[in-house]
Amino acid sequence: MTAADVDRYLDACRPDQKQALTFLRHEIRSLLPDHIECLSYAMPGFREPGDGGKMVVGYAAFAKHLGIYPHSGSVIPNLLPLCTGFKTSKSGVLFTPENPLPNELLTAIIRARQAELSLGYPRRAR
Repeated sequence: MTAADVDRYLDACRPDQKQALTFLRHEIRSLLPDHIECLSYAMPGFREPGDGGKMVVGYAAFAKHLGIYPHSGSVIPNLLPLCTGFKTSKSGVLFTPENPLPNELLTAIIRARQAELSLGYPRRAR
C-alpha cells in the first residue's frame, strides 16, 4: 500500500471530507516526516519506518464524521482533557470538516502513541 492508495481513498471522499483529510494528512506528515504512508484496516495512516514498523496513527471518513485512530486503546483515554468538544472512544476521536482537530490535540495523540511504541509491547504473563 502506497501514497497512491491514499490518494485514491481521499478521491472517493466527499469534497468537504477530502479537503479536511488532505489537510490532516499534511499535518501528520509534518509531525512524522520519516514515516511510511500506508493503508491499514482500510484507512490511511502512517507507520514507523523500517521493516515491521508499527502503525502510529490512521484516519478515516464516514457518512457523518471523520476520525483519527492511534492504533492503541490507551492513548485517547489518557488525553481526554484535550478532547473536550469531540466525541471519543477508547480507540479514536471523531470530528467533522467544520470542526477539525486542533493541532495541539493532533500533536498530543501522535506524541503519546510514539512514546507508547518506544516502550515496546509488554508480554502478558501466562
